[in-house]
Amino acid sequence: MTDFATSADGTRIAYDRYGSGQPVILIAGAMQERSGDATTARMAELLAERGFAVYIYDRRGRGQSGPVKDADAGSELQREVDDLAALIDVAGADASVFGNSSGGAIALWAANAGLPITRLAVWEVPFAVADEGQAAQFVDELRGRVAAGDGESTVEHFMKDMPRAWLEGAKSSDAWPSMVALAPSLVADAASLAIHDLPRGERWSNVTQPTLAMVGTETLPIFPPAAEMLVSDLANARMRTVVASYHQWEADVMAGVLAEEFGQ
Repeated sequence: MTDFATSADGTRIAYDRYGSGQPVILIAGAMQERSGDATTARMAELLAERGFAVYIYDRRGRGQSGPVKDADAGSELQREVDDLAALIDVAGADASVFGNSSGGAIALWAANAGLPITRLAVWEVPFAVADEGQAAQFVDELRGRVAAGDGESTVEHFMKDMPRAWLEGAKSSDAWPSMVALAPSLVADAASLAIHDLPRGERWSNVTQPTLAMVGTETLPIFPPAAEMLVSDLANARMRTVVASYHQWEADVMAGVLAEEFGQ
């Protein structure tokens, strides 16, 4: 049954809760929403069976949550942090957080902002280690497409550096209209990854929680260096390789890893 948390600006954030016990909040990556994410739902069920209260929410501009607003321009990432804060208010201050892909970057910024997160686990966050400002330019380009109301162009641009087959598969699938509908929310994903202007020692200086940076056994070249960068930059982080294939993890495998990590 869907419940709602209220973010700082009054936007309602829809969520499901599985089980009871120690709280774990799952942050979706780009183009994910609850209704079309059976893998994450199954993982939540498996974690609930292990004694956790698991929260999955629709990020702003997705599913049953409130929309991305014109006033959000320039503060998209802060709004995501505010939304997670609202979920933590519901779940409890001892919550652990798992961030999938760019959701992992949002989790890091939220922890850095001082949200009461006990432990962090992030999956294949696509930080560009050699970024020389391209990520910030990418955010501006996406924001311009959103302002023009061109959802298809926004999603196409967001996926331009991904394997070509991913975009072609998306455009030929029944999910494409839903992906286009959530295009305004992608600016926050891109903004969370734009780290070039921040000195390495200052990016996440407040993130002292135990943090697990994960990559798959079969993965794309960008992900291992990004995880290694996190381990180097964070005060209390380690890296782990998980059986997975090209950015897709299995529900039972990830449930086991998170239960081990968050149960400590």
